[in-house]
Amino acid sequence: MFAIAGLVSTLALSGGAASSKNAAAPLPRIRLAADGRSLETPAGRPFVPFGLSYFRPGTGWAPQVWKQFDAAATRQDFARMKELGVNCVRVFLSYGSFLMETNRVSPEGLAKFDQFLEIAGQAGIYVHPTGPDHWEGLPDWAKVDRYADEVVLRSVEEFWRQFAARYRGRPEIFAYDLLNEPEVRWDTPPMRAKWNRWLETKYASATVLAAAWGGTNQDLAWGALPIPPREDCAGCARLLDFQHFREDIADEWTRRQVAAIKAADPQALVTVGLIQWSVPSLLAAGWQYSAFRPERQARLVDFMEIHFYPLAHGFYEYSAADEARNLAYLEGVVREAARPGKPLVIAECGWYGGGQPTFGKHAAATEEQQAQWCRKLVESTAGLACGWLNWGFHDHPQAGDVTEFTGLLSAEGKVKAWGREFKQLSERYGGRKLSAPKLGPRPALDWELCITSAAAGAKFSERYLEAWAAERK
Repeated sequence: MFAIAGLVSTLALSGGAASSKNAAAPLPRIRLAADGRSLETPAGRPFVPFGLSYFRPGTGWAPQVWKQFDAAATRQDFARMKELGVNCVRVFLSYGSFLMETNRVSPEGLAKFDQFLEIAGQAGIYVHPTGPDHWEGLPDWAKVDRYADEVVLRSVEEFWRQFAARYRGRPEIFAYDLLNEPEVRWDTPPMRAKWNRWLETKYASATVLAAAWGGTNQDLAWGALPIPPREDCAGCARLLDFQHFREDIADEWTRRQVAAIKAADPQALVTVGLIQWSVPSLLAAGWQYSAFRPERQARLVDFMEIHFYPLAHGFYEYSAADEARNLAYLEGVVREAARPGKPLVIAECGWYGGGQPTFGKHAAATEEQQAQWCRKLVESTAGLACGWLNWGFHDHPQAGDVTEFTGLLSAEGKVKAWGREFKQLSERYGGRKLSAPKLGPRPALDWELCITSAAAGAKFSERYLEAWAAERK
């Protein structure tokens, strides 16, 4: 969510243990269904993750999930979540509480996660741990480049080996999410070094490279070529090479972590929560593309995840025209993420309602407006997606973005209209095998062009909206 919040302006395109008799029955471990497109229990019952990302209000921004861990309050939250139909909770792990050293996972962090997992299991709710992130601070060694720096890569591999070994076979863990919204960096020292090695492997000499890029080898400092500028250049060979290089960096990042987890727990499910501009249909510029290409990532993970917020035309404020535009944008993003044929979970979604945002200059929104948008998001993607996780349980007044009002509950703990709607949707879709919807003709996304030209993506989005709207006349 923080990556999305930070780019909204850019996207404008300008305690005590519970009694054992009250504990839920042991959870069965979730696996891939035989059809390869859905999730199920060992008994063959469909599993539809319907839940949220968990953090508590009043713990700062970013929330201090582990540094201010309150077992009694967490237990109360899980009981209320269960009442509202939550069956899966995504929770952020953090460098600050789990991985301040390069080769050692914090025993104190693990002890808190042990408690968290026990609380979840007693409530009958699955846990979806999301890999080390910056919520509670970063050690200096992780600040350079978390995707291309070898120190970080080796450290995160070791983290997963230790973490997955500790929880090997625990059925309460739904799946491991490698990281929240990863985005390969553009220009860092590790990226420069790896870029040149990548070019040397692909082209072998400056002469061959010059021919491919349309220049002369006198123009090229072989072995010390700079990173391309961030300006778009539609179809340009140099920029396209760099975007493909970034995709290779993303693939290697995912491959190494998946291998570390599977070595410790071969049956564990692994995914990664992709930001919505992993699909380049609507970017501020080509540099914004995350480089985590769904069709490539699908070969490495067990199932797919995508995050989505209604940012098709800036910050969505509940106008009819913008609703249509955002629902079309949503369908296009989800359709591309589902295209590889693996199960797809919309692992972060939602929007604000129930007050006047204190950040920016945005209109107030009612709880009913929030509930309506979130319901339409679920209904319009059912079958393309096989699960949904809302962003947050409570509203969070300390947030500097829509998290201020995205909860199922108000900050004071009152169930909102979206909380009531959420429960109904959970009952409607939970435990059901969802069939893929039959969509009418849609334009094809020219991926290679759109990752070098935001203008091309914008034109595609307009064509997609026209096709989407034509089906509804």
